[in-house]
Amino acid sequence: MRKLLAVLAPVALVLSGCSSMPLPGGAGAGGYAVTIEFADVLDLVANSAVKVNDVTVGNVEDIEAEGWTAKVTVRVDEDVKLPANATAALRQTSLLGEKFIALSPPIDVPPAGDLTDGATIPLERTRRSAEVEEVLGALALTLGGGGLDQLRTINTELIAALEGRESDIRDTLNQLDVFVTALDAQRDDIVAAIEALDGLAAELAAQKDDIGAALEALGPGAEVLADQRENLTSALSALGELGRVGTHVVNATREDTLATVRSLQPVLEQLVKAGDDFPRGLELALSYPFPHNVSGAIKGDFVNLHVTLDLDLGNVLSNLFGAEPEPTPVPGKPAGEKDPVTGAIDPLVGGLTDLLLGGLAK
Repeated sequence: MRKLLAVLAPVALVLSGCSSMPLPGGAGAGGYAVTIEFADVLDLVANSAVKVNDVTVGNVEDIEAEGWTAKVTVRVDEDVKLPANATAALRQTSLLGEKFIALSPPIDVPPAGDLTDGATIPLERTRRSAEVEEVLGALALTLGGGGLDQLRTINTELIAALEGRESDIRDTLNQLDVFVTALDAQRDDIVAAIEALDGLAAELAAQKDDIGAALEALGPGAEVLADQRENLTSALSALGELGRVGTHVVNATREDTLATVRSLQPVLEQLVKAGDDFPRGLELALSYPFPHNVSGAIKGDFVNLHVTLDLDLGNVLSNLFGAEPEPTPVPGKPAGEKDPVTGAIDPLVGGLTDLLLGGLAK
């Protein structure tokens, strides 16, 4: 018995010392501590592995519950660099293997910052994989809850729908492939259209107050239009009747209108030949008997004039006493023959003229 105790005592001491030895690949005494929040840690225990890309880089130090959230403290090797927005997942090494925590950079957003000592990975950046028990339970529920009958019904209906229509379905799939290919080729245009639509929606959202005010202002106008509906209908009907009558008049007077236009052609040709003479003549006719610039000579109550007078006394007296210049010979009458009346008056007028001119000369 003493020999047995002497053998078992060293073995017990060696086994008890194994619990204080660090696990292979762990963080050891150094590294930095990170707190990870999980909704459920299942059967995760202390000293479980922490891995990055399936390489052990640390271990679980502590697990505690805070309300409905499990907070797991892990220690990661100081040589391992992770972004501040890293994610954590609770996984299993195999179907019946042990649990471990997998750390990785984020997938949907770019990595940012560095994960440092005392950092926390919040609940929204953690997840866990499905347990074997959960998968088997869901399968049992499907198989035992009548799911197979539903699957059989779906399969039967699908076969009935496809039977005899293989060529049509194949053609439909080919057309669908062409359609999807065309959509993929126009992907940039579709994205640009969606972005433009998004910009339009943003612009409309920014001006929603103005749009609302405009719609409210349209209410009274719509009411007025509704009240004037009969008048508007009558006006449109009358406009249609006017168009009908106008068409009839145009058709009836077409030949006369064309004849009038053709008759105007010579007049228009002469106006073209007249050139500037016609507008100048109109300008003079509007101010006759004065020139068009007579307004420049009128200053208040007097008019500035520049007059050239012909003071040939013979012509003046001839105009006063009715004497006439030598007449133009009439065809068929001798040029030297005078009218008897004129021949009797001329000596008298001539003598009187000589007398007056002589008196004026003295």
